[in-house]
Amino acid sequence: MNRLLALLAFVTIAAFLMILAFKVPSPDLVIIVLITLCFIAYDFVTSSGDKRD
Repeated sequence: MNRLLALLAFVTIAAFLMILAFKVPSPDLVIIVLITLCFIAYDFVTSSGDKRD
């Protein structure tokens, strides 16, 4: 369930950032959006694993 919610959060912020990048196509902004998405994807992969508490 945690992984599903994390995936939903990732998709939501990715959609918001992609809208921002497409509406304001500044090269600097697009680079920052891509770096941000990479950080979020890395955090999703590393912290939403199947851990037993």
